[in-house]
Parts: sequence; structure tokens; C-alpha cells
Amino acid sequence: MITSADVRAVALALPRTTEKIAWSMPTFRVAGKMFATLPEDETSMAVRCPKLERQELVLAEPGKFWVAAHEAASAWVRVRLAALEDAGELRDILTDSWRQAAPDELLADHPELAAPPEG
Repeated sequence: MITSADVRAVALALPRTTEKIAWSMPTFRVAGKMFATLPEDETSMAVRCPKLERQELVLAEPGKFWVAAHEAASAWVRVRLAALEDAGELRDILTDSWRQAAPDELLADHPELAAPPEG
């Protein structure tokens, strides 16, 4: 089972990531931009997700993904940690969110973290 300690370890392993408490919860930032949080007593995480993709995720797997009411207008989605299949899925979700927040020069410096080709 994936825990908040797993989220912390994976997030902090990403380049230039720091942890900061904000709104009484752990948040993870790359170059100062937030890409993940650990709300709900650290039983879920919130990550960046484009709104169109977010709707698809929630509809496809409502037991895993949902949108908090106060985040409906923003590009964030919540993920239930207990519903994640394995550490690979956790890593993929956090890396995708990190890519959305990371500056272009950091992405260029880390091609191994580039988005996989669609197809």
C-alpha cells in the first residue's frame, strides 16, 4: 500500500524539489512552484492535472481520482493513496505533475523525465 512516506520519497527524488508546509499540510515544489500536496491527513495527494484530462480520470476511476470542491476551477486532481496500484503508478503521477510545474530549462536538463511519446 502506498503511504505518505512513499509520496515524500518519490517527490523529493525529483530534481530541485523541496517540501514546505502550507495551509497546515505538506506541499512539494519545484523551483518554487507547487506540484503536489498531502491533504486529508496524508491519505491522499493533490497533483496538477489539465482540466480536460482531469475529467477523464475522474470518470474512468472515481474510486481513485476526484476533484475537491475548492479546486474545481483550478487544474488539480486528488488521488487516494490506498487506490494506487504500485510505486510505479505513484512515480508516473508525481513526475507528470512535476513536469507541469518545472521551468523549461530544468526540463531540458533532465530529458529522462520527459513525457513519454503519445500513441
